Amino acid sequence: MAKQPMLKFVSVERDMPEKRAAGARKQDFGEIYQEYAKAKAEEQASRCSQCGVPYCQNHCPLHNNIPDWLNLTATGRLKEAYEVSQATNTFPEICGRICPQDRLCEGNCVIEQSGHGTVTIGAVEKYITDTAWENGWVTPVTPAQERTESVGIIGAGPGGLAAAERLRAQGIQVTVYDRYDRAGGLLTYGIPGFKLEKDVVMRRIDQLEQGGVTMKLNCNIGTDITFGALRGQHDAVIIATGVYKTRDLGGEGAAADGIVNAIDYLTTSNRLSFGDTVPEYESGELNAAGKKVVVIGGGDTAMDCVRTAIRQGAESVKCLYRRDRANMPGSQREVNNAEEEGVIFEWLAAPAGFVGNPVNAVKVQKMRLGAPDVSGRQSPEVIEGADYNEAADLVIKALGFEAEDLPTLWDSPELPVTRWGTVKAEYETGATELEGVYAIGDIVRGASLVVWAIRDGRDCADAILTKFAAVNKIAAE
Repeated sequence: MAKQPMLKFVSVERDMPEKRAAGARKQDFGEIYQEYAKAKAEEQASRCSQCGVPYCQNHCPLHNNIPDWLNLTATGRLKEAYEVSQATNTFPEICGRICPQDRLCEGNCVIEQSGHGTVTIGAVEKYITDTAWENGWVTPVTPAQERTESVGIIGAGPGGLAAAERLRAQGIQVTVYDRYDRAGGLLTYGIPGFKLEKDVVMRRIDQLEQGGVTMKLNCNIGTDITFGALRGQHDAVIIATGVYKTRDLGGEGAAADGIVNAIDYLTTSNRLSFGDTVPEYESGELNAAGKKVVVIGGGDTAMDCVRTAIRQGAESVKCLYRRDRANMPGSQREVNNAEEEGVIFEWLAAPAGFVGNPVNAVKVQKMRLGAPDVSGRQSPEVIEGADYNEAADLVIKALGFEAEDLPTLWDSPELPVTRWGTVKAEYETGATELEGVYAIGDIVRGASLVVWAIRDGRDCADAILTKFAAVNKIAAE
């Protein structure tokens, strides 16, 4: 009788890949988790219960076939595991590194609910695809035949690149336009190397180019080419710009020097990792070295900022968040990593203003949680008379992002947007009211997760292919 390869959660404990010691890892921007060895990956994958209703899969935006590729990993069939993983996810090695698994697949694992500790889904996913790269199983898209239809994609972030890969696989002529000098969007310039090393992103982009995707970088829509001209050049256009406008912070002294936006700060740091010369870093404007740093916000961007400041050699790093730990939107795993590295969290604390120019302190109001708001979360309320000043030489605003005013930037008032500035589009297809114009990812959803952008990109590509097929059928008749 064959030995049961799965359901070992009752005898095998959850075991994450070894994490580099905090003292060592905060000296550089290398990823903090080591790679699983083959035996360890198989062991951890074998803990999956292969449950009849896979909640991990159901709660993954891409509906990745997680139980199957865990089974294949546990039984040593890694190439097949990669093929199953890649079938639903354009960038599994990236999602394995940066997805908030504690809120998605792992957070809904059946054995986690029964007290045995979730399967380490993200770490196994990363291992599968890293192994695939090492063995040459990951190859550029090779369409069976070239087609004449052309699609222009505005934005080289995860959503745009996912759509590009799926369209190109069917022989569509794809051009991706991006205003930055490197493709990747948030993956390249927004997420620090200690979560996602940049060669992981660059090899995917190189592969897309090898497969025939054209990248037009340093290209600003509305300046270098009009939105109308772009529509004229392509049979369909996908807007995948993301949202990059920082939510502002008012209050006394908010315009003082030394108060900076998170995206500017993170982009500067990531440019350094490519070897770029960045004047704002060399001048100290976007450099935390030797400074008392205060980061305002409680999401994953705030966690990226505090941990970057530690690595830049800040004298101290504090994070202000107006709710408590249990109610913060960021990953608890990231909070734990930050605390290990020396970050201090000031919970139930909100900025009320700033002192000095350049800034030398943040005026802080202590808060308490009151009645739930419309979303069900408890609303923070000010505790009168509990204000204090928090010393700061550098204040980083990580309050989330909003949509830029695309109709104005692109001189395209006909582009339909919501009252929040996001583009009006169908969630299932990305189709807008404009013929041949689609929109996906954060520019439709608002600031969201990379995995949702990938899902949107794939769904939109499929909708465009269906539309082309219908047009071709009519033309043939």
